[in-house]
Formats: sequence, C-alpha cells, structure tokens
Amino acid sequence: MALSYEEALKILEERLKEFEPKAKLDEVGVVYYVGDGIARAYGLDNVMAMEIVEFDNGEKGVAFNLEEDNVGIIILGSEAGIKEGSLVKRTGQILSIPVGKGLLGRVVDPLGNPLDGKGPIEYEYLSPVEKIAPGIVKRKPVHEPLHTGIKAIDAMIPIGRGQRELIIGDRNTGKTTVCIDTILSQKIQKFPKEPVYAVYVVIGQRRNFVARLVDLLDKHGALDYTAVVVADANMSAAMQYLAPFSGCTIGEYFRDNGMHAVVVYDDLSKHADAYRALSLLMRRPPGREAYPGDVFYLHARLLERAAKLNDELGAGSLTALPIVEAKAGDVTGYIPTNVISITDGQIFLETDLFNKGVRPAINVGISVSRVGGAAQTKIMKKVAGKLRLDLAQFRELEAFVQFASELDEATKKIIDRGLRLVELLKQEPYNPIPCEKQVIAIYAGTRGYLDDIPVEAVRKFEKELYAYLDAEKKDLLDKICEVRDLTPEIEEEIKKTLDEFKKRFVP
Repeated sequence: MALSYEEALKILEERLKEFEPKAKLDEVGVVYYVGDGIARAYGLDNVMAMEIVEFDNGEKGVAFNLEEDNVGIIILGSEAGIKEGSLVKRTGQILSIPVGKGLLGRVVDPLGNPLDGKGPIEYEYLSPVEKIAPGIVKRKPVHEPLHTGIKAIDAMIPIGRGQRELIIGDRNTGKTTVCIDTILSQKIQKFPKEPVYAVYVVIGQRRNFVARLVDLLDKHGALDYTAVVVADANMSAAMQYLAPFSGCTIGEYFRDNGMHAVVVYDDLSKHADAYRALSLLMRRPPGREAYPGDVFYLHARLLERAAKLNDELGAGSLTALPIVEAKAGDVTGYIPTNVISITDGQIFLETDLFNKGVRPAINVGISVSRVGGAAQTKIMKKVAGKLRLDLAQFRELEAFVQFASELDEATKKIIDRGLRLVELLKQEPYNPIPCEKQVIAIYAGTRGYLDDIPVEAVRKFEKELYAYLDAEKKDLLDKICEVRDLTPEIEEEIKKTLDEFKKRFVP
C-alpha cells in the first residue's frame, strides 16, 4: 500500500519518539525531494527564513522557501550524499559570515571561506547576511564626494559617499574598468582624508576574470584595502544568489564602525538570473520576462543597505556601485529599469562612443547623479559648471554639421571647443587622476586655454601639464586640496600657471 508523505511523516515521528523521547520533533525534518541544488523537506515546522540547516551527511543548507507543509532548502555544498528520506535538522543560526579588517587583501567565497590559499581568515565577529537597511532617522544626507579619479564622472556625474550609482551598458563597454578605477583612485585622493575601503563582488564571471582582477588590484597596491567576494560561473546558483548580500555585509562592518566603504556588484544581471533559476526550481510563479515578481524586492533590499549614517552612529558610509548589463543599448528591459528606479542615478556607457575611441564611453546625455552638486567640492562645481552645457551644445550641433557646407563663427567656436573637451575627457584605463589636477585641466578646457591647440595635441597638453604641476606647482595643488573653493586668489594662480605652461608647451 502506497503511503502519502503526511502519513509517512507521522509514522516517522512515532518512531523518533521511541528512540529519543525528549527530541524536539519540530527541529528535525525528512527530505522528500532533492535535485538541481535544492531539497524539499517535511517537518521543520519552526524553521526561520535564511536559517542554516544540516543534513545527516554533514552538508549544510539554507531555508529559502517557507511553505505551509514543507520547506525549500538551498544546498550550500554537494547534493551527492543527500537522498529521499535523509534527515535534516535545524541549527538555530541565521546564515552569517565573518567580517572585519582581516578580510582586506583576501579573496573569499560568499560564505566567507578563503579562496586565495593564504590560510584562515582573521575576523572580528559573524554578521548576518540578510539585514534590514538603516531607517531614515539613522541616516543623514549624502554630502562627501567619492572621487572616482575619472574626469568625466567627477566633473559631471559626481558620486557621494553613501550613494547608489548604477553603471549600465552593453557587454565590453568598460563598466568594470570604471569600478576598478574608482577603487584605485582611493589611494591617491587627498580629500576627504578618511580612507575608503572597497569590496568587489564577482557574480557569474569566468575564473580568468577573477584572476586578472585580483592581479590588477595587487599590482596597483589596491588589494591592501579591498576584499574580493567571488561566486564565479562554476559555482552554484545558490552561491551566486548569496554573493552580493555577503559583500554588502562585509562593507557594512566599515559603515557601522564609523568608516567608509564602497561595494561593487559585478553584475546584478547575472544575480537576477541566478535568483530566477532558484525561484523557478522552488516553484515560485514567474512574471514579466519570466523573472519572479519579487526580483525587484531582491535588489531593493540589497541596495537600500547603502547609506550615509548620522553623526550619533559614527557618520560612516557604504556606497554601492551596481553593474547591470544592457542588451544592444536597451535600458528599458526588466532588470535595467528595476535597478534604475532603485538607485540614485546611472552612468550609461555607450557602445558607439566606445568604438569611436571615446573612453570612458560615458553618454553624458542620459547619465545622471541624483545627489549631484551636494557630493561635489565647491571648486569642482564652479570649474565644471559649464562643461556639461558645452558638451550638450556640441553633441546637438555635431549631427547637423555633417550636412552643412559652411558654418557661422559662433557654431564653429562651439564645435571646436566641443572637440577639444571630448579629447580632454578621454582617459587611459587604470589611471585615476587626483581631484586637484582634474580641476586645473578642466579649467583649461572650459576657459578656452585649449581653443588654439590642435585637437590631436590635447592629450599631450594634459599629460605634460600634470608633469609640470608635479615638478613646479606642488604648492598650488596642496592649496586646492586645502581650500576646496575657487577663490579669486586660487583662480588667479591657476590662470598664471596655465599661462606659464602654455608658453613652454610645444604641440
């Protein structure tokens, strides 16, 4: 006679009572399905969401789906030794990972296990992977800049400490480079003085990408203040789902202890795909574009944890830089629109600009920072105020110029300056520029110092200008860092410096 699962469970409970009279039966369950990295079990009546459970072969899992008569469990290790009829018991522990400064310079998996062969992790305490974001009362407005070292971003799309700024674009448009430059930039910036620690979360990328990333950070001396959390393409969907939450938890340690951190999620498109795979296996109903309806909530509760805390809580900050991959420049897809609506602005990288050699390939027209000038130093705000307008006028006229045979003087002037500004904003990858040098270069561009220099000589002008500033104008650079405002005295000194340099510059 075939027994139903409920009947089989009752018989099992009676048998357990015989062997262990004091056993709490709601702490033990029986697996009735296993496959594709998940298990379903009856009997774990009081289990909590995201609680760690242990199978009778020693493997661990996480309670993911709490249903009326069963629990859906994500298996964290191998499912090979788990079969129908296996016992699974509660541990009473919510999934937590080690946090602390001991993770800096280390490469770990989403559970905090080391992947770099440098021995065990030194940590301060275990922190839950899933947390509620700080409420409005615990926060204060974002007001300190997070310098990226990228001229186009620091001048026109400023990012503040505690902000969430989306990096979006097609494959191979330089999204990862923008984030790596931001991490490298923290080593060279003199203001604000407090250091920014970094957490780089790799989701669903190839292993050679991870090796190159770690090597690059190490080569530039940035690995010392960076933790790398890896859930590569070879890892299970469960690990890829947990990775950004683990990275966020590591970053929150710095935020909650009065320090500053930036966390990069590379990328949330693959995270959404991993979550979709798990959800469909758990029989959650799919919605638009076959993603489950709560995929918005998934990213909302992750990105809401980026915050600038108030002074009573130590004034720490956690900045989030999520990356989302668009397809053929389409930012109207389900996941891109979801994340755009959650974040405080987006930097859109365009394939056409990238192919033309404009790098970073930032489309200034649809890139925006909703924190804006609040996260910019006064001097940068004053110097770069005209930059966006000049570029916008140039882009508008650029299309018409192709068909015009003769140009009036005013149009020609806008086109000439626009070409030089585009050239000035180009930047080599992994070469962040300190804010004080950016200010002088952008002043030169917006105030007409480049107008009589050939377009092809603009990059040479910029490079030699930086060398000249380092060699002979250290005092001016220090003054800009100290005052951080375009006072008449500093402006006069910048003009004098540029006049002197132009006399000796040979195009």
